[in-house]
Amino acid sequence: MNRTQARFVALWSRSGGAHAGNVYAELARCYAEPARRYHTLRHVRRCLRDLDLARGSIPDPDAVELALWCHDVIYVPGARDNEQNSAVWFRCRAEGRIAGCERICAMILATTHTGVPAGLDARFACDIDLAVLGAPRGRFREDGELLRAERPELDDRAYDRHERAILGGLLARPRIYQTDFFHARCETRARSNVTWRLGLRMPE
Repeated sequence: MNRTQARFVALWSRSGGAHAGNVYAELARCYAEPARRYHTLRHVRRCLRDLDLARGSIPDPDAVELALWCHDVIYVPGARDNEQNSAVWFRCRAEGRIAGCERICAMILATTHTGVPAGLDARFACDIDLAVLGAPRGRFREDGELLRAERPELDDRAYDRHERAILGGLLARPRIYQTDFFHARCETRARSNVTWRLGLRMPE
């Protein structure tokens, strides 16, 4: 059992979930689907590193961690119901055994980033999901390439419009990050990265 699997199994088990090994095996298969380039276990592991940095500021870190593990477990490139289906996946496997199941589902749904969640735990889940925007420029560029590779059905102009709609919406917010922890840690670099990306011109 590797460290990633061991971490999930320990979390799932202490949260009251059953069949932790089987749930992890299914989750890992989902994250390894061939259409994925960015939305893989690598992204989840990076989320967990950011969660560990902020752990002392998060009211219920185990609940946030469960949401992060499962927030992209169902991912169909271009689909608009990935988060909803990921929440359903989690609910079915929690089997009524995990306390706060609906609150965790709400955190998964919040990672659509369409609004500001009411609860601090959900705000942390969203900020951790977006922490990659505040990475060093080289990693930010690499993540952009991986995201682009997940949408081969879009030509460059169509993908540029898609990307600008998402990044432009985040940049237009008063704050990209809704928690003080990640606002202080990531906001400046994230705004610089997103502004740089939006400033790249498409070829004529």
